[in-house]
Amino acid sequence: MSIMETFNKRFIYFICAVSAMGGLLFGYDWVVIGGAKPFYEVYFGIADAPSLQGLAMSIALAGCLVGAMACGSLADRLGRKPLLLLSAFIFLVSAYATGAFYTLEDFLGARFLGGIAIGMASGLSPMYIAEVAPSHIRGKLVSLNQLTIVLGILAAQTVNWLIAEPMPAGTTVPAPDSWNVLMGWRWMFWSAAFPAAAFLLLACFIPESPRYLLMKGRTEHSVKILTHIGGKSYADAQVRAMAEAGQSTVKQGGLRLLFSKPYRRVLVLGVVVAVFQQWCGTNVIFNYAQEIFSNAGFDLGDMLFNIVLTGIVNVLFTIVAIYTVEKLGRRRLMLWGAGGLALVYAVLGTCYFLQVTGLFMVILVVAAIACYAMTLGPITWVLLSEIFPNRVRAVAVATSTFALWVGSFTLTYTFPLLNALLGSYGTFWVYALICAAGCIFFKLRCPETKGKSLEQLEKELVEHEK
Repeated sequence: MSIMETFNKRFIYFICAVSAMGGLLFGYDWVVIGGAKPFYEVYFGIADAPSLQGLAMSIALAGCLVGAMACGSLADRLGRKPLLLLSAFIFLVSAYATGAFYTLEDFLGARFLGGIAIGMASGLSPMYIAEVAPSHIRGKLVSLNQLTIVLGILAAQTVNWLIAEPMPAGTTVPAPDSWNVLMGWRWMFWSAAFPAAAFLLLACFIPESPRYLLMKGRTEHSVKILTHIGGKSYADAQVRAMAEAGQSTVKQGGLRLLFSKPYRRVLVLGVVVAVFQQWCGTNVIFNYAQEIFSNAGFDLGDMLFNIVLTGIVNVLFTIVAIYTVEKLGRRRLMLWGAGGLALVYAVLGTCYFLQVTGLFMVILVVAAIACYAMTLGPITWVLLSEIFPNRVRAVAVATSTFALWVGSFTLTYTFPLLNALLGSYGTFWVYALICAAGCIFFKLRCPETKGKSLEQLEKELVEHEK
């Protein structure tokens, strides 16, 4: 009998898939703006204002900072499930509001609100999955969250492409009176309401995290859920492991405990991993596809199709990551991702410098997406969900996610400025240097976590620091 035959696979995959819908909304809401960007910029009159363009693209990321930080303490006070429900509700409200407003100020406010939901879901979904998943498939199931993120990205890209009316060949700026400018971009944002409503409904049927219940002293309820996951012996083993780690019925730690000496080293690791996932530069391809592909010689119609192409590659290679994370391990994939992107960006920057255009540039962009999708994209969330002890996990994941969104905000806001100052070639050379530095850091500091229980990882990463 295989080890998975002792577990309730249907129940495990259901609750993890529902939680991962937070990732789907995260990806959808985060990227839908990329296809809408050429049209709402003309509508609001900011097509020639780089600072306002950067603000419109990055304001949601400012909301992510608020959502990511607030969800740490709220997840410890209210539980994981209520926060997932709250994030789904905010996604729903934001999706409607973003497309409904007629002034730039109101539009920015709605995007900020959506960012709060993204910030909450981005940390909560992988944390919840890590706390309910058996250790031998934890990496695969947490990677499922990344798969839903990229499926959300692909869905948003495809919907944007289908909603936008065809434009004449050679069009780089849409006409102010075109349907795309007047209404098309609104329907792009409104389309996010459908997955948000589904998430809100399905999240009502998942249980609270059993590890959270144990830390709240609700042992009987926790054992019931753990028994449903893996049987009585599994439930008893999990409760015993937490008791031995001194975490059962112990009050969760706050920021003061998190920044104390025993946890400081693992916190630095989490923050660096989180920020690097953004500073590696890949996400500007999704948010600034118009500039990247137009600089490579493509018009607006081709740009929308190329965005869908990158989304398909993103999904396919995330599936590769799901099947390799438990075989190759987290550390090796992080090293491959950082090193591979450093090489691709160096070549991409050189091609921009030499004014290469056409298919080869698309191949390089797709190669960067593929490298990111099977390494840094999913493995970052796996590591963040694994390396922190139960007692400080909620606040630690929130802090790391906050750092991730700081990295995302600075990356997104500075790209137009860097692109104007250094050109596309100089910008991607900068990203290549950052990736090379990240590769060195992971070689020196990134641990291997595959196949180990969360309690075992605490002993290895934290106990020796005490």
